[in-house]
Amino acid sequence: MGLKERLQGDLTESIRSRDELRSGTIRMVLTAITNEEVSGKSARVLTDAEIITVLSREAKKRREASEAYEAAARPDRATAEKLEGEVIAQYLPAQLSESEIKEMIAAAIAESGAAGPAGMGLVMKIISPKIAGKADGGTVSGLVKAALAN
Repeated sequence: MGLKERLQGDLTESIRSRDELRSGTIRMVLTAITNEEVSGKSARVLTDAEIITVLSREAKKRREASEAYEAAARPDRATAEKLEGEVIAQYLPAQLSESEIKEMIAAAIAESGAAGPAGMGLVMKIISPKIAGKADGGTVSGLVKAALAN
């Protein structure tokens, strides 16, 4: 069963159990997936990897919105965004720890022979496909920058 079919099955189940948060969040994610499928010149079916990219983007939106609501002293909305983010996170692969990311960065630096800030693009080119959906790109970028600065 693909990820989209799993989402659709979970949507049906959450509607039956009257779980409004879960059903609303899954509906929103399925809408984002459908929008991605029909964008461009012709409609297509997304692979699970592409769906994970969409899910990661949606999770990041929830995280950023939650932070913005916190800053605006709206704890009710911040909590709602966090809860939506938790529902989305259930469909994402397990997130890498900082130490695992650093190991991957060290291997990518050794593989590319990059040195100094100029090698950042080479390292990111190698590591990006390996971490897709498993770590925040901004975090990885910061760690790569720090590793190349040493």
